Amino acid sequence: MSSLHKTIERIKNLEAEKQSLLLEIDELEKIADARASALETELASLREEVKTLKTLIGQEPSANRPKVS
Repeated sequence: MSSLHKTIERIKNLEAEKQSLLLEIDELEKIADARASALETELASLREEVKTLKTLIGQEPSANRPKVS
């Protein structure tokens, strides 16, 4: 096999690997975005739960002091 033919094959293989890696990166970015969105939703729910519990025990939602018994 000539040197030129080997170089052409090498380029083809590298381009194919590049495409494969770009697709994998795209999928991983989608997974990361989905995870971030799920965490944002979970945090909003937890904040609402904290607010509700503070109201339930008579503590102002914006106050950071413990309730005195």
